[in-house]
Amino acid sequence: MPGPDPVVRATAGLPENEERTRDRVLHAVLEEGPVSAAELGELLGFTPAAVRRHLDALSRQGLVEVKLVANQSTGAGRPARRYVLSHRGQAKLGNDYLDIATEALAELGRAAGPEAVDAFAARRFEAMERRYRPAVEAAGESLAARAEALSAALSADGFVGSTRTVGTNLPRATMLSVQLCQGHCPIQDLAREFPVFCEKETQAFSRLLGVDVRRLSTLAGGGHVCTTHIPVGRNHAPQRAEKRTRVKITKQERPR
Repeated sequence: MPGPDPVVRATAGLPENEERTRDRVLHAVLEEGPVSAAELGELLGFTPAAVRRHLDALSRQGLVEVKLVANQSTGAGRPARRYVLSHRGQAKLGNDYLDIATEALAELGRAAGPEAVDAFAARRFEAMERRYRPAVEAAGESLAARAEALSAALSADGFVGSTRTVGTNLPRATMLSVQLCQGHCPIQDLAREFPVFCEKETQAFSRLLGVDVRRLSTLAGGGHVCTTHIPVGRNHAPQRAEKRTRVKITKQERPR
């Protein structure tokens, strides 16, 4: 016999007011996440202690989880704690549309072929690319700065973006790179069934940054985060052109 629904267990046995309060916190995380405890308290009018008590209870039930997000302005200091709905919570609150979308895309593929699904995914990320481009281009020519702007745009859309520089201890500056990470994916289940969504997103990142990028891991593929490798070394230390030396061959030295 199946156990009680996780959402029911999260509020079972609570006084009615307490139950409604916890339900409000859960739905606020759904609508506002990734969001900090302080932001939730301000939004809902709760004390910090009250909101943290409810968040801890929801975390124990597996309905919300914490994502660590780097400081988007400086990248320095300890990562900030942000709350998002867990996969379990998404399945219970507001993500029923993913099942419908998956079925619809499968039907589209059967009726019009896999090319139709590819075209649908391409259009989705072309729209994302148009929205993100002004912010990315405003960051200037630096690939690292453009990657940071892309990370901030992704976070605003709920992907919990962050960046970290890799290769600072390597002997050649041209090997320097940035890893763009996404700690949350609203369409993770859909992308698991249709990996073309991850492929089209990677292509959009490449066009936005103006450099070839490589996807190292994805949430849909079983990774803990989606990680994209961005080579920024060429942006910092372009290689000099090879110097050529003409060798004059005398008549005596020329091969017969």
